[in-house]
Amino acid sequence: MPEVLTKTAPITEINRSLYDFTKAEKDVEKLSSGLTEEIVRQISAKKNEPAWMLEHRLKSLQTYNELHIPNWGPDISELNIDNIVTYVRPNTKLSANWDEVPEDIKDTFDRLGIPEAEKKALGGVGAQYDSELVYHNLQKSVAKKGVIYSGIEEALSGPFAEMIRKHFMRLVPASDHKFAALHGAVWSGGSFVYVPPYVKVEIPLQSYFRLNSPGAGQFEHTLIILDKGADLHFIEGCSAPKYNVANLHAGCVELFVGENAHLRYSTIENWSKNMYNLNTKRAKVEKNGIMEWVSGSFGSHTSYLYPMTILNGEYAKSEFTGITFAGEGQNLDTGTKILHNAPHTSSVVNTKSLSKSGGISTFRSAVTITENAHKSKASVSCQSLMLDDKSRSDTIPVMDVRCDDVNVGHEASIGRIDDDAVFYLMSRGLSENEAKTLIVNGFANPISKELPLEYAVEMNNLIRLEMEGGIG
Repeated sequence: MPEVLTKTAPITEINRSLYDFTKAEKDVEKLSSGLTEEIVRQISAKKNEPAWMLEHRLKSLQTYNELHIPNWGPDISELNIDNIVTYVRPNTKLSANWDEVPEDIKDTFDRLGIPEAEKKALGGVGAQYDSELVYHNLQKSVAKKGVIYSGIEEALSGPFAEMIRKHFMRLVPASDHKFAALHGAVWSGGSFVYVPPYVKVEIPLQSYFRLNSPGAGQFEHTLIILDKGADLHFIEGCSAPKYNVANLHAGCVELFVGENAHLRYSTIENWSKNMYNLNTKRAKVEKNGIMEWVSGSFGSHTSYLYPMTILNGEYAKSEFTGITFAGEGQNLDTGTKILHNAPHTSSVVNTKSLSKSGGISTFRSAVTITENAHKSKASVSCQSLMLDDKSRSDTIPVMDVRCDDVNVGHEASIGRIDDDAVFYLMSRGLSENEAKTLIVNGFANPISKELPLEYAVEMNNLIRLEMEGGIG
């Protein structure tokens, strides 16, 4: 019998109400747990990949075995790759027809609102279940513009195969860190997007990742290439039910923003609280290009997540807007990295973090201005709010400035909810919990207003549900 949950239950139990349902594994194909050369070869063979990809996987495996686990962030010593299943294939094939998706998988995404969102506001949707895409569709009006949005695996054998080979794991090489190497060895699923020159995609594209299998990992790869003058908004969502064993997410996102192009990448990461989220995201921006990140991190047991922007062309711009909410049992180490590598580049970072019920939230940023980045500007602002005396919040900004004629600024603030503000709101008829929830929503509002409507609603609901567990 499932446990009956009430509003007074701990937040680790109540805030997963929409996401913690599980589905029995029916006829799924699982490889053995752990990481061996045989497993890597099995994954490649199942996908009938070109020889260069198998070679890439094997080199990544070698790199993984040579690199060490990071010792500077949250403790991940309890994550044992020998207990992680790196490949789980659901009982279906990729389809562009929602009616052809098996009922148990379709019900999962129906409950998460994915098909409905597609009908209302999206130009294309990709849905991944465990290790494979199960659904992918692009509206005809978008396809007519020459936009390519497909599973990256199917694109490996199509007309864009050489483009993928040229870009795949060039921004995030396997040598970057141990879990980038792991990704390179066992990656599976994900999306490929190409937007031709001067094409503006009026409605967003979306991918959604659902990890259903206990003790498994998800290693999707997202590759987006915007040609000169192109414009796109891409939305990413992810979730998983809670299990009593560790799950692992080590995906990779590579974004290439061409000259005068504009990309907005919005994410709500709401993994379960048994998840290790070790995701890597990186963008390269050419002359006059614009990269915007909007990021919400709510789930996972432990996170290492620092989307990076390389401003590689003159007058390239980057803006990062993010929020993190760390509740009981969570250690979320998040932030961003910016590399200014050309004159007149500019970046703005605006983040907010909340911690509650013993949660640990760490903001970590690294801004590097090279000798080439004359007349560049960088601004970093991070605000942290602790909701009780058990929680912790840290800010660790690093600025490496190698050029004199630049404008660089940083500000940070860490505090607690103002008791006077709570008292004032309670005097107007609100309960203590309602007052604190209202204050937290106000604190998060500058971030939520940057999200697409459906995701802003989701974020506000997550905050409300976190707060219903009581504070202190």
